[in-house]
Amino acid sequence: MDRFDRIFELNRILQSARYPVSRQKLEEVLECSRATVKRLIEEMRLYLNAPIVYDRRYNGYRYDSSEGEMYELPGLWFNASELQALLTVQQLLEDVQPGLLDSHLQPLRRRIDDLLSRQAPGSEPISRRIRLLHAAARPAGPHFTLLAGALAARRRLHLTYYSRGMDSLSEREISPQRLTHYRDNWYLDAWCHLRNGLRTFALDAIREARELDKPALEVDEATLDGHYAAAYGIFSGQAEQQAVLHFSPPQARWVAMERWHPQQQGRWLEDGCYELTLPYGHSAELVMDLLRYGPDVEVIAPDTLRQTVTARLRAALKRYDKLN
Repeated sequence: MDRFDRIFELNRILQSARYPVSRQKLEEVLECSRATVKRLIEEMRLYLNAPIVYDRRYNGYRYDSSEGEMYELPGLWFNASELQALLTVQQLLEDVQPGLLDSHLQPLRRRIDDLLSRQAPGSEPISRRIRLLHAAARPAGPHFTLLAGALAARRRLHLTYYSRGMDSLSEREISPQRLTHYRDNWYLDAWCHLRNGLRTFALDAIREARELDKPALEVDEATLDGHYAAAYGIFSGQAEQQAVLHFSPPQARWVAMERWHPQQQGRWLEDGCYELTLPYGHSAELVMDLLRYGPDVEVIAPDTLRQTVTARLRAALKRYDKLN
């Protein structure tokens, strides 16, 4: 534990203690000698204006609360591990969308680097030892800052949106509700005034965007969660079906540890298979995910989902049969 960590920890101990803390206890917790404890207390008194007093009755140290307010360390204080965590979060944000928030995050990073260099000379940020791998990620497009600004300001937006499914463009007026990062891609959850309902827009499919001088329509959190989180995957809407899936023993060891949906249920079967039950609305994404397991998954229910997966597998086999 270095000097800054000990100051941070000493402040925490004195703030949380109900009674004065003995010097012996401080030596034990701070992992230092009697002389170091005395030096830390004097430095906090001298340089940080910490009202640390010695209570003879309890033979210990405490903060003087005679002024009625709890003492706080001046400025923004972090210990070394917390600073490392902040750097790691920044690295994660950079990897999620390179360059997305550089102008906002770089000043923070310089400040953190400076604090770390003084607290733990020679230490290496843990973010350099973390690697994130992305698959099938699409660029967020040029409108992220505009969309985020309108979202924060609670303003409506006018979008020109490209629908890949319909291969067409449409003009939309929307009230943005949430930005969602899902499977390495960005989406905007919003109230669509054209469709008069909640919709999800892929940021990379937004061709044009401009902020309107109109307040956004507010949708409460419970309604948003009920619409966007009830069913499996990115497809919104109510979860009208329950998928019952059986995974073969080789795959079961992985699937049993995975979280496919907050309301999923799982159990081991006698033959070593794993049964996973989860709610879904639109089946498109669930079908795509099941197809990658090939013969290692069987759809038990409902019949409509089983038939859809069967039809897709037969169509795939038919395509390969043409090549033989």
